Amino acid sequence: MTDSVQMDPETLSSIDRRFAFHPFTALGEHMRSGPPMMITSGKGCRLQDDQGRGYIDAMAGLWCVNLGYGREDLAATMKEQAEDLAYWHAFSSMGSDKPALLARRLIELAPAGMSKVFFGNSGSDANDTQIKLVWYYNNVRGLPKKKKIIARERGYHGVTIMTGGVTGLPGLHAGFDLPLPFVKHTTAPRRLWEGQGLSDAEFTARLADDLERLIEREGPDTIGAMIMEPIMGAGGVIDPPEGYYQAIGEILRRHDILIIADEVICAFGRLGAMFGSEMVGLEPDLITVAKGLTSAYFPLSGCIVSEKVWEVLVEGGERYGVFGHGYTYSSHPIGAAVGLRNLELIDEHAMLETVADRGAYLQKRLRAAFSDHPMVGEVRGQALIGAVEYVRAKDPAVAFDPALKVAPRIISAALRRGVISRALPNADTTSFSPPFTISEAEIDEVVAAMRDAVDEVMTELIRAGEFE
Repeated sequence: MTDSVQMDPETLSSIDRRFAFHPFTALGEHMRSGPPMMITSGKGCRLQDDQGRGYIDAMAGLWCVNLGYGREDLAATMKEQAEDLAYWHAFSSMGSDKPALLARRLIELAPAGMSKVFFGNSGSDANDTQIKLVWYYNNVRGLPKKKKIIARERGYHGVTIMTGGVTGLPGLHAGFDLPLPFVKHTTAPRRLWEGQGLSDAEFTARLADDLERLIEREGPDTIGAMIMEPIMGAGGVIDPPEGYYQAIGEILRRHDILIIADEVICAFGRLGAMFGSEMVGLEPDLITVAKGLTSAYFPLSGCIVSEKVWEVLVEGGERYGVFGHGYTYSSHPIGAAVGLRNLELIDEHAMLETVADRGAYLQKRLRAAFSDHPMVGEVRGQALIGAVEYVRAKDPAVAFDPALKVAPRIISAALRRGVISRALPNADTTSFSPPFTISEAEIDEVVAAMRDAVDEVMTELIRAGEFE
């Protein structure tokens, strides 16, 4: 019975439509139309659906399958660890071998000053944990008012009640009564819309001034931390102007505000280095990792805590007793084993060098294909992360009416050509974050398909009188 269901693509689709509750999905539309495809297998950068159609995944899933699909080495690691020790917990000082070894490896790789690693399951729960650590840290220090969290408009940090509010995208707030009152957002370093006509120095000064005024308005004695992605991912693949993190960091240090680096996308090679913070001049007190830690072969996240913060957390035990936070699957041995092997493979196969090389090629091809396109306002990115943003007019940039759904239409047109990209929220932007194993020929295939898709949608818009 099960085999016959799996072999029937129509039945698979209808089962999904009837029973599966999909995240980040237009629920009514899904009930009417079902999934665009049902993926059943993958190898390298390519996926196959239940009807035998093939695709290049230009997004590595959700920015996460960094070493590609179908890796027998990572699958073997999971099998071996499950046979040796499928599960053990970390409560009440309990330990197991692989989480301890992975924690040591992460501290060896992390920026200077980091001390301990707390393991969770996802980027969302890790960022939620980071904020609880900030609150605990300031309570121990006798500063109970320092609880507000600053984030940036368009930043993406997760979907818990806390992290959904910290995320600066309105779609994650609508209907959920978010953000909570102690979350404050400052200007995103989005040059196309916020910094037109400004030099890097002028734009950085403006962004720093916006942050300074927010802190002064709220009161520095009420603000515990600011959370930032080295390069903003889901919010648009936004890389800030030269000197930005140095200017922001100086303000935060002066006001005794902790810095949380959300490295869920950027860490472990996406930018050609183990940590994106080191590439952009961000000096964090806390670092969040997930996604590329296991190349998404197993759910695992980490909160990397500096010695400065750790010393205060330990002191807190004298006042509050046992540290009252953790998850059933914290320090999961299978996840830790996969993380260790994943990091070994990055080193063994010189993946950082590969990313630098293929990343330079991707950026070159994206700019050659789109920089002068009449419908493109900006091409952004570094190494193996990129984005193209579409506008109705340039100089100055004018956005399309959101009702036209320009980026989603481009994504659908690309999908028909066998390429998977993503339409990012609250802007007509398509993104690229392929597995590190992508070849130059596959990059050419991706860019050509996306260019054809953009041209197709542009022709439709011209015919409809929505673009000239």
